[in-house]
Amino acid sequence: MEKRTDTMPQMIGGISHIDKDELHALLQDPANETIVIDVREPFEYEAGHIPGIPLIPMGEIPDRLDELDPKQEYVFVCRSGSRSYEVARYLQAQGFERVHNFLGGMLGWDLEVEYGFDEDAAR
Repeated sequence: MEKRTDTMPQMIGGISHIDKDELHALLQDPANETIVIDVREPFEYEAGHIPGIPLIPMGEIPDRLDELDPKQEYVFVCRSGSRSYEVARYLQAQGFERVHNFLGGMLGWDLEVEYGFDEDAAR
């Protein structure tokens, strides 16, 4: 089995998946232009979210497509990785080519979290 690198994300079901270490590295890189979006419900987001990550609940994605750039790179986050995977699949079907799912979701995130609703991060 080949060793994974930052340029070789894991593919599952035709969608690129990144792990906690890869996401953390992205968030720490000042040159990073990838946008990370939390797709959980507001009550879940308030209970703990990755600092600075905006919230667009999964159910709102179809109505808010005009806020997203098909040429931009995105990573989607949810509780376990299921909803974010579905969002990535949906956007891929809409012509977004640079979408990734955060494998394991917030259940696998053991780094810094913020609590409450972050007005600056809410879209």
